[in-house]
Amino acid sequence: MTVKSMLDRKGRNVVTVQLDASLTDALLLLAQKDIGALVVVDGSQAIRGILSERDIVRLLARRGAEALASPVSGSMTTRVLVCHEQDTVNQVMEVMTNHRIRHLPVERDGRLEGIISIGDVVRQRIEDVEREAEEIRNYIATA
Repeated sequence: MTVKSMLDRKGRNVVTVQLDASLTDALLLLAQKDIGALVVVDGSQAIRGILSERDIVRLLARRGAEALASPVSGSMTTRVLVCHEQDTVNQVMEVMTNHRIRHLPVERDGRLEGIISIGDVVRQRIEDVEREAEEIRNYIATA
């Protein structure tokens, strides 16, 4: 299974935020959408960073509540790992595991195309394992 097929199933809608948005606005958006990360983009939908719950918790621990008035650009992760539509679920799972990240933006031609979460990857792997088990049961039953 590829990232493209996962996006085709789940959709390509990504909740984004602009560089100059405040952390308070970002927190409200995370809570409203019940998600764990926002992709930070510029006007052309180029990925400029990612802001996760972890980023915000670390910032609050360092600077306190007054940090919530600061812009997203000062708190986001700027070295964003991305994946591409042709990547496989196993490749994405390996990147997420090795780098201890839960969200991986999908990039195409320098622009944001979608996002894959660890939940998406786990869901896909469970479906793959269940399908393989059913195929094995059918093979054994007809052998």
